[in-house]
Amino acid sequence: MIHHLYLWILFWIVVIIALGLDLFILNKHHGHVSIKDASVMVVAWVTLALCFGGVIWLASGMQSALEFFTGYVIEYSLSIDNMFVFIMIFSYFAIPKDHQPKALLWGILGAVVMRFIFIFIGVQLITRFTFMIYIFGVILIYTAIKMLVGRDEQIDPSKNPILKLFKKILPINETIHNGNFFIKENGKLFATTLLATVVVIEASDLVFAVDSIPAVLAVTQDTFIVYTSNIFAIIGLRSLYFLLSGMANKFEYLKYGIAAVLAFVGAKMLVSHYYKMPTVISLLTIVIILGIAVSASVIKNKKALKN
Repeated sequence: MIHHLYLWILFWIVVIIALGLDLFILNKHHGHVSIKDASVMVVAWVTLALCFGGVIWLASGMQSALEFFTGYVIEYSLSIDNMFVFIMIFSYFAIPKDHQPKALLWGILGAVVMRFIFIFIGVQLITRFTFMIYIFGVILIYTAIKMLVGRDEQIDPSKNPILKLFKKILPINETIHNGNFFIKENGKLFATTLLATVVVIEASDLVFAVDSIPAVLAVTQDTFIVYTSNIFAIIGLRSLYFLLSGMANKFEYLKYGIAAVLAFVGAKMLVSHYYKMPTVISLLTIVIILGIAVSASVIKNKKALKN
């Protein structure tokens, strides 16, 4: 318990400092981040997560560290897919690059709070009602099948029910207004398009959490491991977004790899009462699946360039 307390304190110190540095660096670029700079920042975030996993290893042992790394890889792979959705959201609302970092920051901060609530609820459900693990497993397999057989659909934020509800509460002025969330016109308060974008990003994260949290709960029900692995993947999303926005069409097979990971984790949950798969095997399997998907995408891109 003492180790957990110290790790929680260290976690929040690292997250606050890292987010502050990320905010300073990206604001300095005014949203115009090159692929090279974004790559450096992504590597820095991944390295930070690996170092934190190393601290967990020293404090709580190899098993806890492996669970953290496995949860992190699962969440990060799902986050990559989610970033393509964010790209479409920004495109729909025509948000200039200068203001995209602000929208992403508030989206990420909202996700940090929501994930804690959902993870706590998820852990309590599995602890008190053991059959919930089967429900989560079925959800993941269903999502995997939907990803494999479904067509790529364009996101239409105007149909988002949360955005429709928001519009009824506060009218939206479809302008940016220097990055402000609110403006007053003729004595009446309006939300700007930038705030509408943040609302849709938060709504999208609610949907993403349905997949990502059960997937990590298949690895461990330790609230600390589940939450920290989620958050370390989430807080680096701003850098990941600027990297992927310049490479949006270069990972054609990634969604199939992510679907395979979800199916694997879902199946693991369904058989968990009969067979406990070693965490290291789960981690290696997930890394291999994603590696194959990314490699296949790269090979196809190289062939296309030659032709």
